[in-house]
Amino acid sequence: MKNPFYAVLAVLLASVAVSSCSSGSVERKSEANASAGGVVPAWGTDPLPTDTRVVSYILPSRIMWKESTGDASMENEEVLLHNDYGQAVLNGVGYCRMKNGRGMNSILLDFGREIQGGLQIVTGQSPSRTMKVRIRLGESVSEAMSETGGESGATNDHAMRDFVAELPWLGVAEAGGSGFRFARIDVLGEETELVLQEVRAAFKRRDIPYLGSFECSDSRLNDIWMTGAYTVHLNMQNYLWDGIKRDRLVWTGDINPEVLTVAAVFGADEVVGKSLDLSKECYPPTEWMCGISSYSIWWMITHHQWYMYTGDRAYLDEQKEYTEALLENLLKYAEGGSETLPARFLDWPSSENAKGIDSGLQALLAMGLDCGSSLALIWENPTLAEKCSEAASALKARPRDFGGSKQAAALNVLAGMADPSEAAKGTILPGGAKGFSTFYGYYMLEALALSGNYEEAVELISRYWGAMLDLGATTFWEDFDIDWMENAGRIDEFVPAGKVDVHASYGDYCYKGLRHSLCHGWASGPTVWLSSHVLGVKILEPGCRKVAIEPHLCGLEWVRGTFPTPFGVIEISHRAGPDGKIVSEIKAPKEVKIARR
Repeated sequence: MKNPFYAVLAVLLASVAVSSCSSGSVERKSEANASAGGVVPAWGTDPLPTDTRVVSYILPSRIMWKESTGDASMENEEVLLHNDYGQAVLNGVGYCRMKNGRGMNSILLDFGREIQGGLQIVTGQSPSRTMKVRIRLGESVSEAMSETGGESGATNDHAMRDFVAELPWLGVAEAGGSGFRFARIDVLGEETELVLQEVRAAFKRRDIPYLGSFECSDSRLNDIWMTGAYTVHLNMQNYLWDGIKRDRLVWTGDINPEVLTVAAVFGADEVVGKSLDLSKECYPPTEWMCGISSYSIWWMITHHQWYMYTGDRAYLDEQKEYTEALLENLLKYAEGGSETLPARFLDWPSSENAKGIDSGLQALLAMGLDCGSSLALIWENPTLAEKCSEAASALKARPRDFGGSKQAAALNVLAGMADPSEAAKGTILPGGAKGFSTFYGYYMLEALALSGNYEEAVELISRYWGAMLDLGATTFWEDFDIDWMENAGRIDEFVPAGKVDVHASYGDYCYKGLRHSLCHGWASGPTVWLSSHVLGVKILEPGCRKVAIEPHLCGLEWVRGTFPTPFGVIEISHRAGPDGKIVSEIKAPKEVKIARR
């Protein structure tokens, strides 16, 4: 049975892209005009930078819980599920009345899916002219019902999700900006009455179409593909964020899977270049992006991948000076064929495995220098290209022990430093989803593809990422351990007695308990992987001018979908024929050459 969430989502997001607006510096240009003796308008000569995101208003889908303590009372709260005006009116609509005596009224609303935004509250003619409410936003029921503080408690880090708001009399107020699905409202103050006309979620996002698509005979895989796409869409705000609740930041390494998802689903969106440029502007090539050496390497790799997708040589050339300086810096840490990078980090789940980090960074540096060699050749710098190629070869000649790390094994396979079949059989596949992470899980899937273990990869996608859906998720999480499934309660329900509260109980490092982000773009790897290996799209030449179609049905009866290119979408369908051979139909823009394998 098709999940109704995805049907609603498809309707909501069937929109056309809006054009970008200039974001030039008004202040600098105003000063320039003044120095030239011109008349300076109040805001300079250019229009102010404009936020191109749009806002949609969503009604709550259900009232999860309500409480009136002491002598407080609440009536007619069901109107909050139906009133949908966004405008205060004098009469003709129903109102929810919340009267506080010496007690307090509280209500918990479910908006049906994770969103990025805040709340719009419309009030009626309340007897009390001054009304204050406490608002708590949560990605889970537990978070919305929690107090702030404590080692594993909810926080206001990066976004205000627990705050007090003052409401107008007979008016409209908007408050908050975070990632959430649930909202709890407490009416504050004794002897207070709040007349509430409506509460709607203000869903803020980029108004862009889903150009890429994926549908197959397994509905669970369809839901996983869409969840990954939607997770990244929510994080495509003014910049490409890690998370919409916590980590509203551009983490340059983390966005690598996100950028690939943007390409596979939304096409060449401006948010990618803005985010990569922000990192370049904040960190000189002699410093590590976000303070982590591997993230500077991922920045360069991502630029090369983005160029292969867009073919935008002008934008790539803007990176030349910085990238060449970065490569000269990286070469210092590859002398003698042994990587010696400082600020050592792959991802959080592998952060205590020193051998795994050593092995992974040796492989990642080799990957980065190979990438740098390719870029240097594009920029006609053969001397730098040769230096990078020789250093990469020296690193590859001295592979290090994985230390049992699936992250390190995956990077070694991708760098060409380990036999794919042996790495898959000896490290990645044992234990199944145990040891997977939502970030590096994508590279593990890619390594399994290189080893020919396509069916095993699809099974891991269904088991690991699908488990989050089984717990009520509508977006993929910052981290997930398959062991959390044991006796787990759902995040979209009150956790029953005897069950484990997954959101409050688990998480580690910087994401303990309710601080854990349940919408993290780096977890979108299955979306890219399914488009690349099941639908079978592989970019062979910059700008998608040549694309290979190499499907792997992995036991599926059929698969169909689209892949966006700079020249339009490729339409693809595959089905298993009676003889077991794959029958394909492919329609591509005339500028795109299709190679079938």
